[in-house]
Amino acid sequence: MAIFTPRFLVLAAAALALTACGSRQAPVETRSPQDIIDAERQQGARPRSSIWDVFRRNSDEQVTQVNRYIWQASTDVLNFLPVDSVDPFTGVIVTGFGTPPGGGRAYRATIYVSDPALDARSLRVALQTRDGRPVATGTQRAVEDAILARARQLRQRDAGF
Repeated sequence: MAIFTPRFLVLAAAALALTACGSRQAPVETRSPQDIIDAERQQGARPRSSIWDVFRRNSDEQVTQVNRYIWQASTDVLNFLPVDSVDPFTGVIVTGFGTPPGGGRAYRATIYVSDPALDARSLRVALQTRDGRPVATGTQRAVEDAILARARQLRQRDAGF
């Protein structure tokens, strides 16, 4: 009984031929995953993603630390305006139209708190009348000053505790 039958020799030759095909290896990627993602973004392609991307912080999102006293003072001073939307992560408060007590004109405001410092640079207020025009600079500055004064009062009240 011969071990090397023609059928066995043909199968062995086919196996060797297939093994020889597998000796060419694909080039190994030496770039980091972030380099690959950056290159794909530059080319306009959508970067590859995985389930773990849910747990990573998205660098495209803007997250701002806001001053809580300015935030609270903004809602206190402009309490006559109905709040349309609030985003504490970007520091934006958008209100609808409302008439101040004792006033005859309706206003709406967009408040942007851009910094955690209790400082005038941290606050931007945009006021608009119902006809779409911005208010006078003096009026806008008076509202900003009222918000900052109230924020200082809130901070002093908390410092007493």
